Amino acid sequence: MTTDMPYAEVIGDPIAQSKSPLIHKFWLDRLGIKADYRACHVAASELADYIAQRSADPAWRGCNVTIPHKIAIMDLVNDPGGVREKIGAMNTIFRQEDGSLTGTNTDAAGFLAPIADADWAGKRAVIIGAGGAARAVIFALKQAGIADITIVARNGLKASGLLMQSSVKGSVLPMDARLPTVDILINASPLGMMGKPPLELDLDPLPDDALVYDLVYAPLETGLLKAAKQRELEIVDGLDMLIGQAALAFELFFGATPPLEDDAELRKLLLA
Repeated sequence: MTTDMPYAEVIGDPIAQSKSPLIHKFWLDRLGIKADYRACHVAASELADYIAQRSADPAWRGCNVTIPHKIAIMDLVNDPGGVREKIGAMNTIFRQEDGSLTGTNTDAAGFLAPIADADWAGKRAVIIGAGGAARAVIFALKQAGIADITIVARNGLKASGLLMQSSVKGSVLPMDARLPTVDILINASPLGMMGKPPLELDLDPLPDDALVYDLVYAPLETGLLKAAKQRELEIVDGLDMLIGQAALAFELFFGATPPLEDDAELRKLLLA
């Protein structure tokens, strides 16, 4: 597929739930940029062919990468920033002026944006999941000064390897284990997403001043966030991270800063 109009995409499997096209099209329209942004379903077996085809299309500016491709994509693009060593996952691929493809990760900065004003030095965290999103979250938490990270995951070996690779102090628990007493709980898994199994956790071990952060944004109010509200815990939903990481990717794709002064209107549109 080729087109004269510049365009970028979001790829994943599944992909129908993605709100990225709405976000990028909103910004393109506000800035009067003649370009497009699409969602493209790409199965794991199709990833290499997808990159080969799109790299041959000069109108293609790049793509955002979601489940399950954030790790596999690293073998298909350049990595001058050392994302593989620093984070271990990519979520944004963009075309350089010479036509080469570079991978980066905007998830870490997007994750930190809504909680950056808090002091996390010496605090403890628990992360649900051990995939690409969890890798970006761990990198971000290290930057913020978190002292101890517990990963709750189905695959304990994978989670242990992630802790070792990230060089952070922490531990691994199975999905049915009782949560530790921590300052922030992050769901970095697809559990609770539309079409996925629910994430069922007992939040009783969390202190009253704990923060619960769910990266899932479809639905926006997940079962985890509902449970956190019942405990009157502070919450952050997935839209904050989604908009934050999208803004960084938008600049890479289209060479313009998105109109963040319109965030309130964009959020209303995303919730409609």
